[in-house]
Amino acid sequence: MRPQIVLFGDSLTQQSFGSGGWGAALANNYSRKADVLLRGYGGYNTRWALFLLHHIFTLDSNKPPVATTVFFGANDAALLGRTSERQHVPVEEYKANLRKIVHHLKECSPTMLIVLITPPPVSEEGRKAHAESLYGEKAMKLPERTNEVTGQYAKACVDVAEEMDVCFINVWSKMQETEGWQKKFLSDGLHLTPEGNAVVYQEVIKVFNESWLCADELPYDFPHHSEIDGKNPEKAFQLKCS
Repeated sequence: MRPQIVLFGDSLTQQSFGSGGWGAALANNYSRKADVLLRGYGGYNTRWALFLLHHIFTLDSNKPPVATTVFFGANDAALLGRTSERQHVPVEEYKANLRKIVHHLKECSPTMLIVLITPPPVSEEGRKAHAESLYGEKAMKLPERTNEVTGQYAKACVDVAEEMDVCFINVWSKMQETEGWQKKFLSDGLHLTPEGNAVVYQEVIKVFNESWLCADELPYDFPHHSEIDGKNPEKAFQLKCS
């Protein structure tokens, strides 16, 4: 049976199996070696994600995931008094929620590779332009998210990862190393372009490879076609499946 890798997060995860998505690239990389399961929930924050934990990651499972990415924070960082304040979670609660998620995953499997991913940076100009494209003159003049505040949540995510001794990817910092990141990596000031997805994919693969989950070192689930004798196919399956 193939091992399972779960991608748990908000819309940045939910959309990751689309064209050029980082989840789709990950599934392709682990083709025939591991099943990449998409568990992304657009619009969710960590407060709402807690209600999903026991449904997605059951403590009595005899086959827990070998790895899980946790990619929340973009919605938690929505500002109070703005159009998306319903999604806002105070940064200290965000940290507490991440701790609860990590603790639960460790309960499911002490050997699970857990990777926390920070929210990406926010382009306020991009968010404003997106809102105006949807609502015209009725669009709120102030952005519902700012890069400065999102950076506080990114730091909080890193702090929790270090505190709980799990891997992390600081997408917020990584993307801002590239000039013109606002349009290169973000389609609407928040969600990822194919180039933005590529950054996430490359960083996830880097962590997996540096841990113990390099795809090149994992076996195929059944014999490669080159191992099958056309006149005696049973032999290859007996060797592989015995």
